[in-house]
Amino acid sequence: MTNPFQLLGISDDVVNAVKDLGFETPTPIQEQSIPVLLEGTNDFVGLAQTGTGKTAAFGLPLLELIDFKVNKPQALILCPTRELCLQIANDLKNFSKNVANAHVVAVYGGANIMQQLREIRQGVQIVVATPGRMLDIIGRKAIDFSSVKYVVLDEADEMLNMGFQDDINDILSTTPDDKKTWLFSATMPAEVRRIAKKYMNEPVELTMGTKNTGNVNIEHEYYIVRARDKYAALKRIVDFNPEIFAVVFCKTKLDTQDVAEHLIKDGYNADALHGDLSQQQRDKVMQRFRERNMQLLIATDVAARGIDVSGVTHVINYSLPDEIESYTHRSGRTGRAGKTGISICIINSKEVGKIRQLERIIGKQFTKAELPTGFDVCEKQLFSLVHKVHNVEVNIEQIDQYIPRIMDEFKELSKEDVIKRFASLEFNRFLDYYSKAPDLNAAAGDDRGERGERAGRGRGSEGYTRLFINLGSVDEFTRGDMLSFICNNGKIGGKSVGKIDLKGVFSFFEVEDAVADTVFEGFKSVEFNGRQVRIEKSGDGGREGGGERRGGGERRSGGFGGERKSGGGGGYRGGSGGGERRSSGGSGRREGGSREGGTSGGGFRDFSGRSRDEKGGNTGGSGRREGGSREGGSGERRKKW
Repeated sequence: MTNPFQLLGISDDVVNAVKDLGFETPTPIQEQSIPVLLEGTNDFVGLAQTGTGKTAAFGLPLLELIDFKVNKPQALILCPTRELCLQIANDLKNFSKNVANAHVVAVYGGANIMQQLREIRQGVQIVVATPGRMLDIIGRKAIDFSSVKYVVLDEADEMLNMGFQDDINDILSTTPDDKKTWLFSATMPAEVRRIAKKYMNEPVELTMGTKNTGNVNIEHEYYIVRARDKYAALKRIVDFNPEIFAVVFCKTKLDTQDVAEHLIKDGYNADALHGDLSQQQRDKVMQRFRERNMQLLIATDVAARGIDVSGVTHVINYSLPDEIESYTHRSGRTGRAGKTGISICIINSKEVGKIRQLERIIGKQFTKAELPTGFDVCEKQLFSLVHKVHNVEVNIEQIDQYIPRIMDEFKELSKEDVIKRFASLEFNRFLDYYSKAPDLNAAAGDDRGERGERAGRGRGSEGYTRLFINLGSVDEFTRGDMLSFICNNGKIGGKSVGKIDLKGVFSFFEVEDAVADTVFEGFKSVEFNGRQVRIEKSGDGGREGGGERRGGGERRSGGFGGERKSGGGGGYRGGSGGGERRSSGGSGRREGGSREGGTSGGGFRDFSGRSRDEKGGNTGGSGRREGGSREGGSGERRKKW
């Protein structure tokens, strides 16, 4: 029987490699694009969601069109991230494993450039690259693109969103004018339309479904909670889905690390993926996730681009993305290769309007779901355990030698008693945790969550005491360092510590009410780098609002804003010494070693007073700094909420 890929025009060597990977039938995008691309005479625009098989849609035709007897670059594939670059390169290597002299090189930042240069010098026909590293290699005059016949722009919308427009222009200027350009994208914003018009001549356009729509295999749900309950809601969703294998998206690197650390401390198998990790660290995290040695991957949009991991059951939007189109890419991490998936949004009541916008953009209805009760979670976990016990594979050869001792241990117990005890091993843990679990659902239009979060900053979460400590990120503390410091000196365990809010020269942290006195006692005579460490209850002495503190200068506050006076000289402290600085609402706060807002230009200013991204101005070209690092990127501004 003829293989469907052979009917499309793919050679036996490549078809056999594809079959070995478990692919028997082409996806719709492959079925319609491969015959067109095999002609090799047209520019091409393919619009399809992530997870629909775009890599094979352009990769298989490339393997048929390239002359592998010639060791010169004949195809260049540009993509936005390291993860996607590696994924495409690995797929192409697998597709071409039966093709003689086929060489594919992945070129991306964060890896050894000398190794990449050696691979290029040894001969290569297909180069898969991220724009930044590709420009670096071109600048070294280490590659010749004069023989390139095909350029593929994969995830074109995201490359433009990340600010690679100028890089793409510079790279493509080194390729022949008569090359064919194939552009693949999940969405078709105006920027992608412009790039197609600039680099293509009457391209063949193929759209799978309606433009910008979501994958039909994905269900979309949203939960409305109060802002302060967001983390508790995330845990409840995870607990209610015992077999969950999910990517959790946060807006910033700071949030990503914070959520991951809290999940790990609470016993969940989780880790963070963000731009501050080295390539080696990112590879290690992704390897654990691909091998399913990790249940929850907490990631930023940029870091998660190109994650192609099969079997992801859920995508959880812990915070909605800034750009509407990013939601399509996020949700595309699940429901891949024909499988079904669920995309969940955890929102507050003020974000319901954004859900309506998403519905219009992707053309799919969102389901408003209710967070399960504590009883629902316990019941779900109990029967999950029952199913595991029922379906477990018994290694009779190994277990038989222990059966007599096991039966002797259980001889006084009835069958029902044994079942109850095995079921209770897991059930008791959740029953204890959820015995007094509150209802986390908030009604649409209920804005108490936002007010509650602001009001709650001066006190601990329920059951916790919020404390001030005169150490922060300028003392080179990370959250992990602070957790260890608190536990070691306060003589308490890590489970007794709640949220750690790391600031510049000071921090706040929560401990269980029952151990607060123990922490005070432990820190009575602690010093750090020669100075006394102070612990105070949050709110005492005007730490977070209400009240006044004097000594060595004067600080007056009425909440989080207010005026701040400097001691020496008697004047108000501005950006560099003189003038007056006022902030209101939440501006002027410190985050991860930098100060946002409150500067005379209305922009961001760090401790040295250097101007940062001007608020209200064009932020293209830089991105925002959080915790001393940059996330996001440059480029034209995209459509915002």
